[in-house]
Amino acid sequence: MNDQFFKALEDLSSENDIDREVLIEKIKDGITKAIKKENPECEHIRVDIDPDTGKLEMCILKEVMEVMFVDDPENEIYIGEAQTYDPDIKVGDWVEIPVNPTKIGRVAAQNAKQSIKHDIKDFERNKLIEQYKDKEHEIVSATVQKVEPATGNAVITIDKNEHYFYRNEQIPGEVLKEGDIIKVYIVSLGGTERKQPVVKLSRTHKDMVKRLFELEVPEIADGTVEIKAISRIEGVRSKIAVWSKDKNVDAVGACIGPRKSRISSVVSELKGEKIDVINWCEDEAEFIAKALAPADVLDVEILEPEYRVEQKGEEQEIKKVIRKCRVVVPNNQFSLAIGNKGQNAKLAAGLTGYKIDIVPENAPEPREDAE
Repeated sequence: MNDQFFKALEDLSSENDIDREVLIEKIKDGITKAIKKENPECEHIRVDIDPDTGKLEMCILKEVMEVMFVDDPENEIYIGEAQTYDPDIKVGDWVEIPVNPTKIGRVAAQNAKQSIKHDIKDFERNKLIEQYKDKEHEIVSATVQKVEPATGNAVITIDKNEHYFYRNEQIPGEVLKEGDIIKVYIVSLGGTERKQPVVKLSRTHKDMVKRLFELEVPEIADGTVEIKAISRIEGVRSKIAVWSKDKNVDAVGACIGPRKSRISSVVSELKGEKIDVINWCEDEAEFIAKALAPADVLDVEILEPEYRVEQKGEEQEIKKVIRKCRVVVPNNQFSLAIGNKGQNAKLAAGLTGYKIDIVPENAPEPREDAE
């Protein structure tokens, strides 16, 4: 039985790439809990596991007492009974009473097994977090291993580690196939619950666009050109606002590249998603006008912000400040400014942080109610 146990221990350590001593401690803890489950009043339990000697022992320790009827039979034992385990035992010593693994109990054994499995999962989780800590918020290459036909969820490998890649984190409309090499953005590491993914991956996150431009545009990588804001409707269109620290470097031109080579590479990785690149500027009204491109803007009026408050007892706490503006566009540009299904206006709002009210140049004045 011991031989089978230690063979399984070695296999478990090798398969999960866990240090043998760490795994032994996890197993000892699980067995101790199982014995405690069957003997809840027992205060002294010892579990020894030594692969080098093949030693696997589990026992309950009881203090040897002189009286026959002990006060605490779960932790004390009469010397006459103790001497059946060790003839040389004396009053005041501790006697070791072996625990038969078959007597632990099915429920307790199952609990021990689950405890050990959870400990191993936690170890694997922490190991992955440590392995990927320097890659959080970065882009990595992944290989598609398989795709579930029913759900579209995929299994991908990164650095020989398998990850579950959910359909809702994939670009709408893209069809992944086994063997595809794709880039994914590492959103975060380590969920708060075991069921959550250890490494959260995405191709829909807006910072995926930012990281792709950093890979393609040397001026962004070296800090000469800075991406100030990004707004994205994944799979459809993105807008990015860029600014150059060097007046001799055209920020938009650097992002587009010679013969559109740089932006084309990004668009290709995003499966044809359109990308608008605009110049960022400090003047908010001017920036809003640029954000609504390709529509022409005649006027931008910055309005008083709206404050959303929350009542807490007798006090009010401001939860959110909503910046608002009104934009006037030529009559024939109104639909262009709004965009298909409101996409241009939505992207401009996301880029600037303003709630934008777009009105045509010759919009009728609002009528006052009759007296």
